[in-house]
Amino acid sequence: MVPVPQTRPKTPPVLRRAPVQQRSAERLARILDACAVLLDETGYEQLSTRAVAARAGVPIGSVYRFFGNKRAMVAALAHRNLDQYAERISTRFAATPVLDAYGAIDGVLDEFIAMKRTVPGFALVDFGVPGGASGETAEDSEAGADEAGEDADGSAGHPNDLVAERLCSLLAVHLGRAADEALRRKVLVGVETADALVRLAFRTDPDGDPALVDETRQLLYAYLAPSLS
Repeated sequence: MVPVPQTRPKTPPVLRRAPVQQRSAERLARILDACAVLLDETGYEQLSTRAVAARAGVPIGSVYRFFGNKRAMVAALAHRNLDQYAERISTRFAATPVLDAYGAIDGVLDEFIAMKRTVPGFALVDFGVPGGASGETAEDSEAGADEAGEDADGSAGHPNDLVAERLCSLLAVHLGRAADEALRRKVLVGVETADALVRLAFRTDPDGDPALVDETRQLLYAYLAPSLS
């Protein structure tokens, strides 16, 4: 397998405290798993840290050990989604005997579509907290306010910027080309375009309208393939 440099830390910066022991890491994973399932069931606005704790089978204090409020918790889920997305793409690329630009584009798009269809919570929260979300319930505000001066989700930029950064590194390594400013710009435009069109595909059809997905693929082929070859 081709080694891929990590462009972001594995531990999300939104965590109040990083897990040290295996048991603590497993508890954090259960909390994020419960958060993802509840997002599908209730949506973001009705999500609460208390409901997540109950679904995960952990004390509410365990949630606040890691997160200041539900927005930080959802942001951590988004970071985990991005890590999983990058791992899926890297594994797919490494298993492809001869990877060309079109195969790379297929991998990036197909894995995104697959996660939209199968990963709990991903349809609502892929790589960032839902836009315009208010962030906290009354109980969250009382139980765990953020540190003064910090962003509520600990983010370092727009989610699509983070996705483009990760994809640029993966594409450069697996296609054997430099991750220069020209490639970064092309990949960012491709990410923004694909994000909008995939949202349209899933708004048209809950499983992702196949015709719109194909239009997205053809557009990415035409725009990105010459820069990746």
